[in-house]
Amino acid sequence: MESFEELGSHLLVVYDGHCVLCNRSVRWLLARDRRDRLRFAPSTSPKVAELLARQGTVVADSASGPASILVIRDLNGPAERLLVRSDAAVALLAELPRPWPTVAVALGLFPRPLRDLGYRLVARWRYRIWGRLENCPIPTAEERSRFL
Repeated sequence: MESFEELGSHLLVVYDGHCVLCNRSVRWLLARDRRDRLRFAPSTSPKVAELLARQGTVVADSASGPASILVIRDLNGPAERLLVRSDAAVALLAELPRPWPTVAVALGLFPRPLRDLGYRLVARWRYRIWGRLENCPIPTAEERSRFL
């Protein structure tokens, strides 16, 4: 496992480890990230809370968990940037092999308020539709190096 200081050019993906949809999304990203550009951390990690506190962001906005996937670019670098909701999803798609960067460009053509509205609707209903896990799943031995 890498530490936050060793991420380099990798994007850090902070996700809700108890959300079935979020875990499936992480699995989907892992299967497609052939250029090894992404690193993952569950939102329940104390290190994640510290990291986001300096950004002025609180991970969980309610008892139901975080309302958004978070992506951090250039962690600990001069251009560090926190992306949330649909901006985070677009950034993740842009890092994957074709055809996903094209999908990211197409999604980026929609105004952010409209994209975020769709994102918020899914986020609001995700536990009711896909369910909630009692424990954050443990990555496989092959995946472990991609999680913080």
